[in-house]
Amino acid sequence: MSETASPPTDAELVAAAAGGSEHAFRRLYRAYVRPVYWIAHGLLGNPADAEEVVQETFLAAWRKLPGLELAGESLLPWLVTICRFQSANRVRRQIRDREHTAGAVEETLPATVDVERQVVDGLLVDAVLAEVGALSTLDQEIFRLCAAEGYAYHAAAEQLGVSHGTVRNRLSRIRTRLRTTIDSEMT
Repeated sequence: MSETASPPTDAELVAAAAGGSEHAFRRLYRAYVRPVYWIAHGLLGNPADAEEVVQETFLAAWRKLPGLELAGESLLPWLVTICRFQSANRVRRQIRDREHTAGAVEETLPATVDVERQVVDGLLVDAVLAEVGALSTLDQEIFRLCAAEGYAYHAAAEQLGVSHGTVRNRLSRIRTRLRTTIDSEMT
């Protein structure tokens, strides 16, 4: 029976990427591109803008990695912060461009920036990230693989060295816990 090495932690991948490892940065990108995209999409409401903000977020992350000291176990909260700033910058640029371009109306540009909605979305993201951060290491890995990276139960189980049923049951509990957090934040 061969023992499988545990996957590298985000801190290890950050250190390697900060040292110039494109492979480590690609792993971080693949791990977090989907949640960053959905956050950007939620803030901007436009797939094309969200895709550009994702690219800007990861470009900014690549540049800032050498000075980063990862506060927790996950890189996601830091990426979410960058994504939110990049999204706000994009909206400001679009408004400025619209004001300076006489007669040109971009159909994809929101008519108004709903600051209250951005604050609520930001609080919701923060609450979900805090809840995920409070999970056990195994549950965080299950959440990352299945919810963020889209792994099937059996693929996540194989990756983590646990049974299919363990992944299915734990993910069900995680989703219930997160739904409770979201419901309490929305009320």
